[in-house]
Amino acid sequence: KAFFFSLTLRLYEIKLQCFLCRLTASDYDPYKTLGVGRGASQAEIKRAYKNLAREWHPDKNKDPKAEDTFIKISKSYEILSNEERRSNFDRYGQMDESQPFGQSQHHHGFRSFHNSFYFDESFFHFPRSRDFADSKYLLHHAHFNSDVLPDSHKRPYLIKVTSEWCFACIHIEPVWKETVKELEPLGVGIGIVDLGFERRLANQLGAHRAPSIIGLVNGRVTFFHQAVVREHLRQFVEDLLPHKLVERITDDNYLSYLDNWHVENKPSVLLFDQVPIVPLLYKLTAFAFRDYVRFGQVDQGDKHCTRLLRQFNINTYAPTMLLFKEDTEKPVDIIQARGLKKQIMDEFVSNNKFLQVPRLVNQRLFDELCPVKQFHRRRKYCVLLITGEDQAFLPGNKAFVDFASANRKEVLRFAYVYQRQQQPLCQALRHNQAALSPQVVILERRSQAGKVLYRSVSGGWNGSEEDKYRLHEQLELLQKDPTYLSSDATLPELNNEMAPIFIIQWMNAAYEYILQIYDDLLYSNWREMMPILSLIFSALFILFGTVIIQAFSEPGENKPRQPKPKEQPRPPKKDFVEVTELTDITYTSNLVKLRPGHINVVLVLTNASKNALLRKYAKEVFSFSGTQTLHFSFLNADKHCYWMPSLLRSVSDAAESEGQSDDEEEPSDYAGHVLALNGHKKYFCLFRPVFTGDDPNDSSSETSSHSRSRSHSREDGARPKRGSSRATSIEVHHKLDRLGLWMERLMEGTLPRLQVPAWPSLDETANRDS
Repeated sequence: KAFFFSLTLRLYEIKLQCFLCRLTASDYDPYKTLGVGRGASQAEIKRAYKNLAREWHPDKNKDPKAEDTFIKISKSYEILSNEERRSNFDRYGQMDESQPFGQSQHHHGFRSFHNSFYFDESFFHFPRSRDFADSKYLLHHAHFNSDVLPDSHKRPYLIKVTSEWCFACIHIEPVWKETVKELEPLGVGIGIVDLGFERRLANQLGAHRAPSIIGLVNGRVTFFHQAVVREHLRQFVEDLLPHKLVERITDDNYLSYLDNWHVENKPSVLLFDQVPIVPLLYKLTAFAFRDYVRFGQVDQGDKHCTRLLRQFNINTYAPTMLLFKEDTEKPVDIIQARGLKKQIMDEFVSNNKFLQVPRLVNQRLFDELCPVKQFHRRRKYCVLLITGEDQAFLPGNKAFVDFASANRKEVLRFAYVYQRQQQPLCQALRHNQAALSPQVVILERRSQAGKVLYRSVSGGWNGSEEDKYRLHEQLELLQKDPTYLSSDATLPELNNEMAPIFIIQWMNAAYEYILQIYDDLLYSNWREMMPILSLIFSALFILFGTVIIQAFSEPGENKPRQPKPKEQPRPPKKDFVEVTELTDITYTSNLVKLRPGHINVVLVLTNASKNALLRKYAKEVFSFSGTQTLHFSFLNADKHCYWMPSLLRSVSDAAESEGQSDDEEEPSDYAGHVLALNGHKKYFCLFRPVFTGDDPNDSSSETSSHSRSRSHSREDGARPKRGSSRATSIEVHHKLDRLGLWMERLMEGTLPRLQVPAWPSLDETANRDS
C-alpha cells in the first residue's frame, strides 16, 4: 500500500510540474489565451471568456487537453478581469500584486527539477495540514442535518466539496476565499465538505467529485456549473433565492402595498435607494424574515416615484428604510445610513416583525406572541379580541388597535382572532356567550399542552370609551394581583389560515422535482439519474414485454380457469327484508327471465300461515339480504295450488327418464317449503320443514343423532318416508327453524340441485291439464 501511494503521489507531482512549466513559460500571454488585444474592454474580455469557457469546459469537451486549456482560460480571465492584476501583468508580467509570474518564480518554486522531480509545496499552496481559516467551515454529517439543513430555510448556504491532493481545488482557492470574504458578512452560510473524510455527507448532497460547489436553500441542493469566478458565484447565490421576495414600489401601487397588511397580517418595509437593482443584502434580509415582514424597494432615480419621496421626505443621498404597521401614513421606525450593515438591518426588522395587534393565524405565531410562562418575572399576558371579519366589526377592531397602541407594555401582548376561522379556540374561551358579539379575553399560557388561565372582560367589546376604561381597569388589577385570572381551560391547536391548498403544494413539489431532473439531464449528472432511469426502463420493458407476449400468443390457447371465490354474505344495507309475491305479473321477471347468476329464494305459504311464516322467514334470511344476487319472494299455495305439484312432478319425470326411481310420497301441505330458484340454469334447491323441538311421542329407540341426521337429509331435499308422523306434528312457527343453516349451505354451493326441463306456468288451467 505504501508503494502504490508513493507511486500515485509521484505521478501527481509529475503532472503538476509539467503543467506549471507550460503555464510559466515565457510565451504565456493571457491576451493570446483569450484571443483579445491589449486594449480590449472588460465587455470584450468577458464575452471572449464566456465563448471559450463554453467550448473548453471539461464536462462538454472530451479532448484530453480540455482541462488544462480550461484552467488557462479561467486564469487568464481572472487576471484580466481585475484592473489591478491586469496593470501588474502589463507592467511586470505578474499575475497579481503579491506573486511574481516569471522565470524567477519558476526557479524559486522548483528545486532540483531533474532530481526526482522534487517540488516545493509552498509554491503550490498545497499544504499537508488543512488551513486553519477553513477549519471553522468544515461540515460533518450530524452537524449538517441538525443545524445547517434547518438553517437553510432562513439563509442560503454556499458549500465547497474538496479533497486532499486535488489540484483543481487549489486553483479555485483564491476565488473561493474572495467570495467567502464578500458573501459571509451579508449573511450567506459557508460550508466545506471533505470528500475523503465525509463520504456519507457527500453522498447525501449528491457530490461525487472534487471540486464541486453546491448551493443549499430551503433544504434543496443546487450544483454550480459555471466557471469559478467571483461574479458567477455571487450571481449563483442570488439565483438560489425565491423570486418576488422584494416588490417594486412606485407611486401607482404603494397605497395598495401598504394597505395589504389586513390580508397578509404582516408589517411592510420600504427601502429607498439610488440603485435600481435590489441589493443582495436586502434580498437576504427579506428571505430571512419573509414569514413575518413584507419587503418593497423604491428606486429614487425613477420619475414614477417622486410623490413617494415627497410624501415621506426621503433624503436622496443615503439609503433609507421605513417600516409601516397598521398606520399606512406614518412609519413606526426608520433608519438611514450610507453603509447599511446586516446586523443593523436584522435588528431593525426583528424589533418590528409583528403588527401592533396581529391576527392569530397559526400556532407558531401564537407561541411567539404569547409564550408559555417560565418564571415569575417573565410573565406574558395575552389580551385577545374575539371578533368577526365583516364590515360591522371594523370600528370595534380599530378601537382595539388604538387602545393597544396607547397601552404598550412589556408584559402585555395584544392580538385578535376571527371566530369563524378559529372556532375551536373561540369555543374553548366562550362557553355560553353569544357567538356573534365581540369579546375581550385576558389569558396567560401555563403549558405547551394548551393549558391557560384566563378571564373574560365583562360587557363585551364595542370600542366605546366605557369599554376602554373597563379593560384598562382590569389590566391594572391583573398587574397588582396575578390570581385575578380565575378560569382555566385547555386550548386546541390553532388552524393554519395561511397554509396553501393541497393541490398548490403538490404542484410546487412537482415543479421543483421537474427542475431537478432537468438540471441533472442538462449537466449529465448520470450517477444521480441512474435510479430514476432504471425505474423508467424497467417499467417500459415490462409494458412492452407484456404487449409482445399477448401479440404472439395463440388466441385459442386454453388457459386454466381460476375458480371463482365463494361469495360471502354482505351485511344488509337496510333494517328490513324486501319480500315480493310471485303472481302472474311478476312470475316472468322474477323467475323465468331472471338474470344469470341471480337466485330467487321463494317461500311457499297459505292464507292461514302467511303472517307467522313471513315473520319467521324475514328473521332467518335477514343476514343474507345484503347479497346482491339473492332475491326474496313468497308464493301463496291457496292461489296457485297446482304449481308446486307440477314442479316436483317434472323433477320426478326427469329422474325416471334417467332410470332413477323415487318411492317417496308427495306431501299434501307445502306451507313452509322454501325453494332457491335459478331461472337461467333451470334448477332449484328445496328446503322442507323440519321439527327441531321436543316431541313427547318420540320412541326411545330414536336417539337425537337419528333425529339430527334425518333433519340434515330433509335440508338436502330428501322427502319424508311414507308413514312418518313427524312432518304432520310440526307447528307453524317451527317449520323454518333450520332455514338459516340451509341458507349458509346455499351460499357455499353444497346443496343438491334439482334440474327441471322447463318452469311450470302459474296459470291454474295449464297446470291442471299438465
